[in-house]
Amino acid sequence: MSVQRATFTRPLIALAMVAVSTYCALAQRAPVPTRVRGTIESVSGDTMQVKSRSGEDVKLRIAADVNVSGITKISLADIKPGSFIGATTVPGPDGGQNAVEVHVFPESMRGTGEGSRPWDLKPNSSMTNATVAESVVGNDGHTLLVKYKDGEKKVFVADTTPVVTFVPSDKSELKPGAKVIAFMKQLPDGSFETSRVSVGRDGLTPPM
Repeated sequence: MSVQRATFTRPLIALAMVAVSTYCALAQRAPVPTRVRGTIESVSGDTMQVKSRSGEDVKLRIAADVNVSGITKISLADIKPGSFIGATTVPGPDGGQNAVEVHVFPESMRGTGEGSRPWDLKPNSSMTNATVAESVVGNDGHTLLVKYKDGEKKVFVADTTPVVTFVPSDKSELKPGAKVIAFMKQLPDGSFETSRVSVGRDGLTPPM
């Protein structure tokens, strides 16, 4: 190899090594969370401090147009054919889907997030928002056939599974001690902002 060719090649190799190192660093970086579940510790102006269920302190900017919903308990019997629900499920021992929680959407929220996708509540959990086509009552719960635009699932809901629904609320419920699930995004400066918060009523912890 000539001296001229070697002089030209070495910077390219160094540049390639830097690019590979940068790519690996980005690939290993932890994903940015999109939800925080926990208890509000303080609210000051448009800033909310949340202690997450896993113990982290998370500071959130409250968006000016934040949407706040209350969450309250209802009965498993309130889930009927035609209800539009969200169900967090995990695989059951028989290959079926067992509900960890079910939330019934009010009619004004029908169609919200329709479909099925991975969820971060528990390992291997998924979230399915769909319409109940059938509800079969068993000895220890209900088996629901739910249908959404891309498919269907059978979901077993035990008698002990938390069942909740959404009720109107506002920013006045964002206060210390409230149990919340806040959906958030990272801003360009690295801070976090929430534009949608669900608040448990009467000390309820949002189960989703």
